[in-house]
Amino acid sequence: MRAVLFEGSGGPEVVKLREVPRPVPTREALLVKVHATALNRADLLQRQGEYHVPEGQSSIPGVEIAGTVEAWGEDVKGFTRGQAVFGVVEGGGLAEYCLLDQGMALPIPSCFDFAQAAATSESCLTANETLFTLGHLRRGQAVLIHAAASSIGTTMVQMARHVGATTYCTVGTAAKVEALRALGADEVFNHREQDFVREVLRLTRGEGVPLVMDFIGGAYLERNLAVLGHEGILVLVGLLDGMTTQVDLLRVVQRRLQLKGSSLRLRPLKEKREVNARFRQRWMEVLARGELRPVIHGRYPLEDVQSALAEMEANRNIGKLVLTLEGDTRHE
Repeated sequence: MRAVLFEGSGGPEVVKLREVPRPVPTREALLVKVHATALNRADLLQRQGEYHVPEGQSSIPGVEIAGTVEAWGEDVKGFTRGQAVFGVVEGGGLAEYCLLDQGMALPIPSCFDFAQAAATSESCLTANETLFTLGHLRRGQAVLIHAAASSIGTTMVQMARHVGATTYCTVGTAAKVEALRALGADEVFNHREQDFVREVLRLTRGEGVPLVMDFIGGAYLERNLAVLGHEGILVLVGLLDGMTTQVDLLRVVQRRLQLKGSSLRLRPLKEKREVNARFRQRWMEVLARGELRPVIHGRYPLEDVQSALAEMEANRNIGKLVLTLEGDTRHE
């Protein structure tokens, strides 16, 4: 089968499309013929040599796929050959075939094509887990979402709106401001032109918000704490601005603030299955009704993976970058 490999660390020159052996299903895994897959920032960091693949996972990049079941391990139950499925994988997604744990496999809604399904799982699982399991977001509350034009950010905006929460968002360009407004965000701040701390405190009359979703880390940490209300929760989903910073601990103590972190890929498979089950129970019917949909920035053939990675590296994408492996991405 063909697969994307990073031969060393660096720029586009290390990205190669090679012939490699097809994976063999383990006891609880499905072998899926991949029709579409999607990029995540971990793939870019892996290419740059800044992300080390967890032990036991495939060195082939790609953590989410959509396709059809080809075969399965001896302990797999409830699946049929040709069945359309999607889900988060333990690496190996940027290839023509990939292993998908049966506990992570989800049926593709009839209103989705393969590309839409491939753009859904990682973002939706992460958004549900961070907004609701960790952040306890509920109707009538407000949440500040940084990097809101990302695939996870656009999913968070839709989920928060679906439950009746108010969404404040930060982005970095005028085009992204307009895109988030069109998606239904209540307020969108261009962080290059506006001080989100001042704006959020103005909108909340100085009270702050109960929840902040942060992909930035670094210098944003202290500013995020400044916009949290009493007993507010800050969830760190990414660390684009670095892993260290200074913190005013007195603010944390006085306001009884909570700081939580989340990384789906680093969790044991048992916990990933639990995350998947929580998402499935809460959102699959919403997906099937078309009330929650991925925002797709662009669709590329697998052979053009370098262009898709370059688009992500330039931070131009609004939503997901999808790679397709079939001419027709519709499923029956």
